[in-house]
Amino acid sequence: MNFKYYEDIISQRMKAARFRHSKNVAKEAVRLAKKYGANVEKAELAGILHDATKETDGPEQMSLIRRAGIELTEMEKNSPKLWHAISGSAYVQVELEIADREIIDAIRYHTTGRAGMTLLEKVIFVADFTSADRDYEGVDRIRRIADKNLDEAVLEGMSFTISDLALRKITIAPDTFAGYNEMAELGARAKSKEK
Repeated sequence: MNFKYYEDIISQRMKAARFRHSKNVAKEAVRLAKKYGANVEKAELAGILHDATKETDGPEQMSLIRRAGIELTEMEKNSPKLWHAISGSAYVQVELEIADREIIDAIRYHTTGRAGMTLLEKVIFVADFTSADRDYEGVDRIRRIADKNLDEAVLEGMSFTISDLALRKITIAPDTFAGYNEMAELGARAKSKEK
């Protein structure tokens, strides 16, 4: 995997601020991968590529999704904010010819999360939430949690997403609810074992 090659491609697909964010996510993904035992190369690559189509117009995103053979649910079709993660996973398959399912899925679920997330998916999900350029209210708390327990950081990120979207009366992806419920259950079981 030639990271520099992909980094150069991505730098031409986005504005400077988004490219900085992508570099920050890749850097944080490497740090988390080392800390929690994920594949560092894959983490860095998924991190730099995660927003590959964020600045791509809707029709082109839909074209990529169709070319990759991805079927959208009705909810996904009506939720343009979710498209970039799906079209990004399509882009790396169709245009960059990356066949590694772990990388593809880490990009696909970096926004929503899901039940049954792999270690790499969790790393990218949390790295996107906690990268150095993030400055939303509560980010420092999620960073502290990420330094102690990756699963708890995933749960915190999903909880934040659900609360934020619910307050704004925006649809919430079923994958996010499924991931949240699974992570909350895991957390509850872990706490009961500590007692």
